Amino acid sequence: MLVGLLLIGVAAWGKGFGLVSSIHIIGGVIAVGFFLLVIAIVGLIGAIHHHQVMLFFYMVILFIVFLFQFGVSCSCLAMNREQQETLLSSAWGMLHNQTRGDLETQLNCCGLLKNSTSQFDQDWANCPAPCKTDNNCKTCGGLMLNHATDTLKILGGVGLFFSFTEILGVWLAVRYRNQKDPRANPSAFL
Repeated sequence: MLVGLLLIGVAAWGKGFGLVSSIHIIGGVIAVGFFLLVIAIVGLIGAIHHHQVMLFFYMVILFIVFLFQFGVSCSCLAMNREQQETLLSSAWGMLHNQTRGDLETQLNCCGLLKNSTSQFDQDWANCPAPCKTDNNCKTCGGLMLNHATDTLKILGGVGLFFSFTEILGVWLAVRYRNQKDPRANPSAFL
């Protein structure tokens, strides 16, 4: 429940301060936070009412979330500099010109990386960053890659921590699901 609320809060904060301009990213993060919040509520209701079916679905969905989050966290920790450059280059190629311009203005940089000459020359010609007037611009790819390694390590570590708390939740749900309801008839078989 805490992770879901945290995701929703951080996404709203990022949108409120104008850190992220893409509504698709914000919407995706809020949707994931809401999904985790709903799953946590299903688990709580199932535990309070000793509802076997709700606890079963809670366990299954939480285990699937664990597998996905564990895989993404390990990928974040294992990604090297060359893979980051490849990922950044492919993402830069999919950006619209307006988004590239917003990014270049906000980071005060021009172009992605100087290794791709035709794309870099086109980006340099269309660059709206203030540093272009001084002819003292750094590449956006260089700036982003400087912070990407540390950010990926932090994301991977936090993701691993929460994935292991999720597997602890699955284990506790299994243990709790197999207990008898104390309010039930003691002479009943199940």
